[in-house]
Amino acid sequence: MLKAGEGQRKEGKEGEEERLRSGGSTTAQPPGGSRESDRFGEEAREDLHLDLKDSGAQAEGLPETLEAAQNDFPNDLEEHEEKTNMKNSAAVGEMVEKQHSLMELGVQPHSSTQMEGSSSEPNLHQLPLLCLEQEDMSDFITVQVQNGMAKEGMFKEVMVEIECSKLKKPFLGGYRHRLTGVEYHHASVQTLPKRRPDRGVPVCIQSTQTVDLRSTLQQCPVDASTQMTGIGCYVSCLRDKLIIPGKYTTAAEYHGRRLEAVICLQSHVRRWLAQEKVEQMRKERLRRLAWFQLQEKNHKEEQLRRRLNPQSRQDYDLLYSALEKWRAEAEQQIKSTLRGAERKVALCSLLETETQLIAAIGRHHIGTAASNHDRMIKDFLSQCSAPHQWRSAGGHLLQMDTPHDIRARELSELYQELSLFNADRQHRRDLLQKIRNTVEEHKCPLVREIIDLIDREMDLMRRNVKERNLEGLRKRICTLFLQYIKTPAFNPKVAKLLKVHKKPSELRQDMVFCLSCRRYLCSADFGSGGGGRRTGRCQNCTSLQNAAGSRHEDSAYRNILRKLRADEARLKAEGSLPFLLQVEDIRYLTEKVWGSRSALSGSEDVFSLVFARWQRQKDWSPWNCILLSKDESSLHWQIEDIHQVYETTFIQQIEQKHLWAKLHFSKNPAMAKYLAV
Repeated sequence: MLKAGEGQRKEGKEGEEERLRSGGSTTAQPPGGSRESDRFGEEAREDLHLDLKDSGAQAEGLPETLEAAQNDFPNDLEEHEEKTNMKNSAAVGEMVEKQHSLMELGVQPHSSTQMEGSSSEPNLHQLPLLCLEQEDMSDFITVQVQNGMAKEGMFKEVMVEIECSKLKKPFLGGYRHRLTGVEYHHASVQTLPKRRPDRGVPVCIQSTQTVDLRSTLQQCPVDASTQMTGIGCYVSCLRDKLIIPGKYTTAAEYHGRRLEAVICLQSHVRRWLAQEKVEQMRKERLRRLAWFQLQEKNHKEEQLRRRLNPQSRQDYDLLYSALEKWRAEAEQQIKSTLRGAERKVALCSLLETETQLIAAIGRHHIGTAASNHDRMIKDFLSQCSAPHQWRSAGGHLLQMDTPHDIRARELSELYQELSLFNADRQHRRDLLQKIRNTVEEHKCPLVREIIDLIDREMDLMRRNVKERNLEGLRKRICTLFLQYIKTPAFNPKVAKLLKVHKKPSELRQDMVFCLSCRRYLCSADFGSGGGGRRTGRCQNCTSLQNAAGSRHEDSAYRNILRKLRADEARLKAEGSLPFLLQVEDIRYLTEKVWGSRSALSGSEDVFSLVFARWQRQKDWSPWNCILLSKDESSLHWQIEDIHQVYETTFIQQIEQKHLWAKLHFSKNPAMAKYLAV
């Protein structure tokens, strides 16, 4: 059974053939029809497309049989063809003006027409040949494929989508079946080519494929002309000038003037540069002087702070040294101004004042020691209760608490609460009961003593004993509980922070007897002198003897030793003598050998003196050194050969001091190998 559309196309085709024979115009099929529609320029078959909208027909009213279609549509089709032929025949072979539209030429909506275009100037403007291609669309066809798995003669229908591609693919070959003669093409011819990824940068542009040509003129024409009076031409001479040639300048004179101008410019520039250099040096000098003043001011403020609020042993040595200087100056003034009984009274008053100052310093020392002891205990407990920390791969700080950390933190919190003596009685009873339950887990004499003291304090609190009478008992409980915390059996975390005791045999060999306090102490508690033998007093006794006798202050010599070690470490020296020497050795070198003054300028400011190498090619040693100020040491370091800079007399004086230092340090067995070099 044929559908209505097929019948209409058949009748339209017969009518079109008749119009072709009669010389009438034809209409082309609009886009979107069958895939067998004719292309532009072909003279083959054309189908006449009738728009259902123009004819007023509806989709649901189409007849189902060919006879019904022939009965319903012949009149409408003939009328439509007559109208189309009449309108199109008027436009055949005529020139269409620019202002005319397709509607004026008789082209109806949803209909098609055929037009030809040509260029009025084909030599200058040629029209490109265009191919009317259909829009991208896809159709499906049914293909019968022989099934290789089944028996012969069995075919399988496959739906194949046909892609309409505007790209013309090259023929890349194929093969022909020998038996059937069927030709097969390669798959790349039947499929779309793979598109290359876009690089984001144009790689095929005109500027990269062609050469940029540019035309320039090498010489510009200059035209000049003059005009004078002649036959038929008068030129006025009112504005004429008489030019007299001047003095001729030779090339040597010209270059001489140029040279003088250059020299003048150079002198002015050099003067400006010199002024800038002098101004820069002046600013650097002022800045350096300001820095020295600031350093001196900071040093004085630091000395004053250490005297007003001493905290360390070095601070108290500085305080005793200042007291000794004051006493010496006052005694010298009394002896120089007073005589007889007045001198004795003034000296007794000076002695009494000195005694009061020493007592005040002693009381402050006791308070400082107590505060330092409490601070040391807090630092110790905080280290015990600190969690394990480490850095992750991303740089974050990670923490982890182990059971030992939790145990140490609980004991630390109990000790901090136990140290607060001003708490109310009920809170104190609860705390003591909690500590009792904590220590009862272990059985030892220390635990039994702590429990006895806790029971005693709780009994006294029930009897309403005053707080000041319980202070001594509470301090004793704190001391025993701190000893409990420091025991590794009760607090495993503390084992890493306590000093590891040596074996009894090794400990016996490392013990030294102090002649002052009459105690056996480790050798680390004794200072080593430059002579290689010990002083016989421990560091505490030496500090006490210094406060009672000479009252020396070693901060300046400590700074000299620290600066010397830093300089040698920066130079990466192979020798280790600066790291073997002690503060007493630097004091001996500075005071006895070099006289506490610079070898060049004689400066007596000990805080500005440093030790430097005498010969920079050799490592530092007491017999290869020189005491200079900081500025002199930087200049001395630049000297390559000392014999070309210093006088012979000065060199002999320095060598004499080196012999003195070598004789003194030769008594130390640790320096014997350095003396042999």
